[in-house]
Formats: sequence, structure tokens, C-alpha cells
Amino acid sequence: MPKFQLEPLLFCLVWALLAIAGTVLGGMWVGAALSFGLLLILMPLSAIVLTRYEDAALERQVRWGMLVIAGLGLAVWLNA
Repeated sequence: MPKFQLEPLLFCLVWALLAIAGTVLGGMWVGAALSFGLLLILMPLSAIVLTRYEDAALERQVRWGMLVIAGLGLAVWLNA
């Protein structure tokens, strides 16, 4: 059995919490936009980074960076 990895689980939890926060604070469409918008951006971006550079650490940084940018964007949108 493979070793348990905490980082992917934590990433998924943070992504879900961000979508839930968007739903609660901004409405159903904001939560859906965060959830599916990140899906449409993160998955191809991760694939591009992994195929071009073959660097898992860089891919991890790109994933977390996009999640942080989405969170900041939600915070700015809610304060506007």
C-alpha cells in the first residue's frame, strides 16, 4: 500500500473550503465559479508544468499559488 500523502489531501480540503466560502459569502454562482474555474485552470496548468519541466516541486508551487490567487480574488471581490 502506498504511503499516505498529507499535502494532496490538504490541497483538496483548502480548495473545497474556498468554494464553500465563496458559496456562503457570495452566492451559489460564486462558489461554482471558484470550484469549476479552478478546475479548468489548474488541471491543464499542472499538466503543462509537469510535461515541460518534469519538476513536481514547481508544479506544487504553481497549484498552491493559483489557490492563493483565487482566495485573494474572492476577498477583493467580496470587499468591493
